Formats: sequence, structure tokens, C-alpha cells
Amino acid sequence: MFDRNHLFYGDNLDFIRDHSVFPSESVDLIYLDPPFNSNANYNVLFSETAGESSSAQIRAFDDTWAWDTSAAEALAFLMNDQHTPAAVVSLIKIFHQFLGHSPMLAYLVQMAVRLVHLRRILKPTGSLYLHCDPTASHYLKMVLDGVFQAKHFLNEIIWKRTHAHGSADRFGRVHDVIFLYGATESRLWAYPRIPHDPDYVETKFRWIDQKTSRRYQDVSLTGAGKSTGPSGKPWRRVNPTKVGRHWALPQKMLQHYSITGKTIQDKLDALDAAGLIHWPTKKGGVPRLKWFADALEGVAPTDVWIDIPPINSQAQERLGYPTQKTIDLLKRIIAASSSPGAVILDPVCGCGTTIDAVETISRENPDLAPRRWIGIDITHLAINLIKHRLARFDPSPVYEVVGEPKDLSGARQLFHDDPFQFQFWACGLVGARPAGATPAQPK
Repeated sequence: MFDRNHLFYGDNLDFIRDHSVFPSESVDLIYLDPPFNSNANYNVLFSETAGESSSAQIRAFDDTWAWDTSAAEALAFLMNDQHTPAAVVSLIKIFHQFLGHSPMLAYLVQMAVRLVHLRRILKPTGSLYLHCDPTASHYLKMVLDGVFQAKHFLNEIIWKRTHAHGSADRFGRVHDVIFLYGATESRLWAYPRIPHDPDYVETKFRWIDQKTSRRYQDVSLTGAGKSTGPSGKPWRRVNPTKVGRHWALPQKMLQHYSITGKTIQDKLDALDAAGLIHWPTKKGGVPRLKWFADALEGVAPTDVWIDIPPINSQAQERLGYPTQKTIDLLKRIIAASSSPGAVILDPVCGCGTTIDAVETISRENPDLAPRRWIGIDITHLAINLIKHRLARFDPSPVYEVVGEPKDLSGARQLFHDDPFQFQFWACGLVGARPAGATPAQPK
């Protein structure tokens, strides 16, 4: 279906519930970082309101939600949508009784109606990552359990999103939450690896190879117990049976170094010829295997991510977008839960970090099928930021923009519908931004 990259301008709900735009089971991976006013007074988020004039849709960087006609319409649509699971209907009714017409309920309703259709368009092998903060994460977890079923919950990932800072009346808040759900039990998992901690490498790999200056650790080539078979025969005047052991060559390492031979002694000869035998200085000592640190495949990441720092003020990728995430965060997610050729959707794409990460991974692996990206955002400011960001790639990526004015009548219609978005769009035509919208991108 998606044979090219796409940028959509507009309300993501309008697109994802349209079967002609997003057919069922058409996307491999979804990442979303939905906006929420986590800086608002906590009590205000739960207070009931009766406003009708404000909109629950975000505008530019304003992530404030309110109970209004838009939220009421979303609630009605959610309750009558054939795709809404019965568990979600029951849950929202309980939320309605508990929260009243509060900003929190407006947020949860707007999220629930979107998550239902994001689940619909996700392939059986697909996964969804929802990025949030602790303000509403407990409610979102319940909504996700209702949409995806609790058995498909995989992880609550904790990401340290900022450096430590104090707080006058509580522990400093420094983390975000990322929920990971699989569409089914068949969801793809690429067994990601991350580099070992440098302190671990220095401690465990204490030997330095004299010829190559590579760091290594010495690994045993024998196992406990005597053997009367081939593994008990001597090699280079070393007889393991004298100390109650036998040759036990690590198969994984033999495969890694492409060591072959008819007998164990042949394989030991091949290891020695390749410079992979650690000979002890003590006379009579048993030779061991050199396992080089640069041959490590890395370790499996845990669900606490403290090794990916936030974007600092001097980072080259920094755009000045208030909720911008680092590319490394998205690269880990994409590498873990998608394969070459996959279609990756960010329905709240903001300044386009997900898009940038997908494009970067594809260009780092030119021999593999490129992953395709789809971004949706409700502001022309975000769309223009993404266009500007993609211009750094050479050659420029090919993508289609949907929802922008194509002619004079379309421009007039946008001005009539939303003068602010017209301003963002018009400024983008000449590579400019409205004053105060966001700092310019560093060169």
C-alpha cells in the first residue's frame, strides 16, 4: 500500500480511520508521543469543566486539553465505532463516572479513539510504542490494555529524559514512560544489542594483544572431567587429563572466528595460527582462548534506558521544538521492532525525529531495503520543520505531502479555516517561520 514516504497535514484521526488511506494491517511499527499538558496544576487536570468554545485539538505547541464539543463528539464516536472493543467501552464509562468532564477525560477519550484505529492498521507482526510521562501513564496503560488486550503488553520502558535536578517538595522528576505493545504473539522482535559499558570492557578484558594492541580476555579451552576420547588427547605437549579436564572448545567462538578442522587438535592448531591462543607465562600452564572485546555482539537492553541522553543545548539535531526527542531513542525503537522494508508511522510526528531516524537507518544500510515512513501532524509549522530537516540528506528523500494547499483556492480555504495555520504554511513557502514559533535550526 505505502510504496513511498508520506507527510500528512491534518487531524490524524481523519486519516487513520479512513480505510482508503490506511487499510487494515498496513503498518509495521507505530511510535507516538502524544502531547499532554504535564506542567498544568495536577488538580486542574481532574476538575470538571463545561467549556464549549475551546478545541481539544492541539495547535502548534499548545498541549492543553479541555472538555468541549470536540471531546464530546470523540466520545460519541468511540462508543458507537464497530472497531472499539467492548472492554474499552466499559473502561471509558468508568472513567466518565470517575473523572467527570475534566481535561483528563478529554485527553483519554481523544487518545482512546485514535488507539483503536492505530490497532486496526497495525500488522499482526507489528508493535506500538506510546511515549508519555507519569501524569497520565496509569490511565493510558488501562486504555492500551483494553485496545490491545493485556496479554500483548510487553514493556514499560523508563527513559531518563533529563539530567538530575532538585525539587522543593518532592523527588526530582526526570523520566518518561514508553509503553510497548505487540499486535499479536507473532510481533517482530529483532533482538537488539547495545555496546557494553566501557568500565566493564576495561575490567573484564584486561589483556592487550602485543601484535594488534586489541583488548581481550582469556577464556578456558577445557571443561571439567577426564575423557578417553579425542577431547582427552594431548595437544602441543599439553595433556588436560593430568588435571582432571578435557578439551572443550567454545563452539560460538569457533563459529565467530570461522575455525574448522577434522579433529579438536586441528582446530587448536587453527586457533593458534590465527593468533587466538593465550599462552600462559607459567610453565605447564594450560593455553586459553583470546576473546577480543571488539568481537562482542553487545548486550540486550533492559527496560530502563539511561544510556540515551536527552538533547542538550548544543546538539546539532536540536531544532528548538519543545518536545523534541533524540534520534538515538527512535533508532533503538526502530531497530528493535522493524525490519528492512517496513512501514513506520508516527501519527503525532511534531518536528520529525521519527522520520529522521528512519531515513538515517536506511542510509546507513544502503544494501538493505529502505524502511518507509509516514508522518502526520496537525500544524503546518511541524510540516515545514520536517521539510527543512529532510533537506540535509543527499540525495533528498522522495516523499508525498498530503493536505497542503495545491492552488489559490486551496490557500484561500486554509486561510478561511485557520489563519494561524495559513501563516505557518505561507512562511514555509519561503523557508521562514513566524516570529516566536521556534528557534532557527542550528547549521
